Amino acid sequence: MLQFEVYRNDTPAEEVDLSGAYLFGQDSIPVRGELAAEGGTVHCQPKVHGACGLALMWDAGDSGRLLLPTPRLPSSETPYNLNIELARARLKMIASKIEEWGLFDYPEAGHLNEMFRTIRKTFIAAIKATQPAHQAHLADQTLAEAITLSERIALFHADVFLYRKAAAGTAARTRFGCRVELDHPGKDYQDRLKDAGDFFAIPVPWKHVEPEESRYEFSAIDTWINYAARIRKPIHVGPIIDFDPTNLPEWLYLWEHDYDSLREVIYDHLAQVVKRYSRQVRTWSVVSGLHAFNNFNLSFEQIMELTRMCCRLVKQLAPRSQVMVETVMPWGEYYARSQQTIPPQLYADMIVQSGIPVDMFGIQLYMGLARDGYYVRDLMQISSLLDEYVSLHKPLRITSCGVPSDIITDPIATCQTDQPLVMGGRWHGPWTPRLQAEWLQAFYRIVISKPYVDAVCWRDLDDGPGHFLPHGGLCDATLQPKISYRELRNFRLKLVSTLRDKEKENHE
Repeated sequence: MLQFEVYRNDTPAEEVDLSGAYLFGQDSIPVRGELAAEGGTVHCQPKVHGACGLALMWDAGDSGRLLLPTPRLPSSETPYNLNIELARARLKMIASKIEEWGLFDYPEAGHLNEMFRTIRKTFIAAIKATQPAHQAHLADQTLAEAITLSERIALFHADVFLYRKAAAGTAARTRFGCRVELDHPGKDYQDRLKDAGDFFAIPVPWKHVEPEESRYEFSAIDTWINYAARIRKPIHVGPIIDFDPTNLPEWLYLWEHDYDSLREVIYDHLAQVVKRYSRQVRTWSVVSGLHAFNNFNLSFEQIMELTRMCCRLVKQLAPRSQVMVETVMPWGEYYARSQQTIPPQLYADMIVQSGIPVDMFGIQLYMGLARDGYYVRDLMQISSLLDEYVSLHKPLRITSCGVPSDIITDPIATCQTDQPLVMGGRWHGPWTPRLQAEWLQAFYRIVISKPYVDAVCWRDLDDGPGHFLPHGGLCDATLQPKISYRELRNFRLKLVSTLRDKEKENHE
């Protein structure tokens, strides 16, 4: 058993919020376990052997309220000091990334390394303190400063790799996109969308395309496909097979306990969509969420078989197109709740090892809601997550991303929880239009700096009907641009201009 004593404001905590909390084992893979909070103590009972860590929402001062992990720790009858362990885990992450990213080789990073040494001294003082409350006080100071430092390190590392992309002549190839809302074809919407990015992401939700078995509705998709062709915008289409319950038609559940029939229905639906648009589409998001949403109680082998079948079929019907598989909830918390699912990195790794014909992987990454996969993380956690995909040796795309611009209730957002937005965490402060824009800039800097990332796509253009994330649009409900819309346009134009100038200098 693991136990943690929790301190707040130099005194034992009266209660601990465990919403979103989970246990994890080796390689940060979530594991099953029982969590309980009694007063200021957290009791953890993992259902696996070996050392485990705890991840939970934590108020880290000015850095925000974030989902943070402890290190993996052996079972002990004596409680650990949670404040100490959270700080220890962050310092360990910083040390690991400084070495992995080779920051000792950059004179410009000298002040960052010096800051790390100073913060580490505070942590040593925390360990040496004799009173647990004093230990917790120094640990909280360490953690807040360490998170701030780790984000600065992540951004420094991003700038280094942006320069390398420029030197290699590949920086300007990174594409920016925005997802289309199918039922929003007005001219004002089209004009805003056209200026928001380099490409359109056109969804084909199953319940929209085939509301009744064998009855297809392609008119809305045809409209956007034709519009994109008319203005010469590249398009990414999909996901075609998306197991998110909000995108599945009700009639599909008739085959919940009949895998062979379900497989045939999926095959037929996929073939109908791909055949219709095979000439216009060069990038297909084929499947999404099979690893996380096991609505049909599929086995591991069946999930992998469906993935293989879908990818092969698209390759057969559209051999010149690119095939992409999307992962959702990329930290995999859901796996601690349901063992009938597959951790996202393991799923991607098995696809590659099994020889499934996939050209690239996609990641959906949202923050700001109190539900698995949507709790707020900091920039170093995001950068570290993306680094885990290097070993796959496949291009990576951020197929959908977003954060809120407000904390008030948004009743028309399609992605909702029964918890207020503040429970999903905050990044530096409560969500505002300015903070949304700052997060977007920092996130895009990190994402496009990765050599293996070739595109990034924002989810919601506006906060009108049909938008996904509460207040997640780049424009408000009347299509008036928010700060994030203007900042994204300026950031994209300035980045492309600057990097092309550097590329030109390098060629000369």
